[in-house]
Amino acid sequence: MADKLKFALALALVAAGVVGFYLLSEQAMVLRVLSVLAGVIAGGAVAWFSEPGRRFADFARDAITETKKVVWPSRKETVQTTGLVFAFVVIMAVFLWLTDKSLEWVLYDLILGWK
Repeated sequence: MADKLKFALALALVAAGVVGFYLLSEQAMVLRVLSVLAGVIAGGAVAWFSEPGRRFADFARDAITETKKVVWPSRKETVQTTGLVFAFVVIMAVFLWLTDKSLEWVLYDLILGWK
């Protein structure tokens, strides 16, 4: 139950920051943005000390660790793959255009007799 209250308080703090943004409409934009940042930071701090917040932090840490293990493609591989994708898109565009024009010719010229 305490974790639910902490989470509700965290959401209320974030909402308070957003409300502060609109209430400070006559003030400088810097103060308005700081209001939102303060709400997000305060809400994040409260959420951090809840059990779901700790689990999320552990998940994020594990995700970063797994990302470091990924073998990313080289620049050459990336350029080649992108080129293949663009070539496929052009081929499909031409195919769909030809299909459209063929169906248009069959429907309007042969079946309906419109010209």
